[in-house]
Amino acid sequence: MHNIPTIHYSDKAKFYKELLSEAQGLCEKEWFVNLANFAALLKQHLPDINWVGFYLLHNDELLLSSFQGLPACTRIAIGKGVCGTAAKTLQTQLVADVDQFPGHIVCDSASRSEIVIPLIHNGRLLGVLDIDAPILNRFDSEDQKGLEQFADILIKGTQWPATFA
Repeated sequence: MHNIPTIHYSDKAKFYKELLSEAQGLCEKEWFVNLANFAALLKQHLPDINWVGFYLLHNDELLLSSFQGLPACTRIAIGKGVCGTAAKTLQTQLVADVDQFPGHIVCDSASRSEIVIPLIHNGRLLGVLDIDAPILNRFDSEDQKGLEQFADILIKGTQWPATFA
């Protein structure tokens, strides 16, 4: 059993260094274990968020996987909403105000801002890491950098089944 320490967010560089270290310590080979623990780790430590989870690519759409928060949309088409856009462009989507994002899909009406990081392994899309916040402009470039590194630990530290990789 892991004893999750308190990580303080006031110094973002230190916060992400500690978070990344904790993620490396939790990393297992099994993908489903990592998705569950990584979602829980972010929900535990990342302040001012209301939802965090993973959508995995399956039959040309994103399907809901491990998450922390209210029940969510189960299927997202590639190119639709923030998650689908990240999947289509293979680029992180940093959205200060979800109401200003064309085609935003509302799963939780409390969400005001969002960041979605594509999960890419060996040049192929596995899915996305999606994080929502109940406040506007919650995420910045430091969060983007730290969360992209977090996703990289997940991708590189996991043995993905052939259906993903």
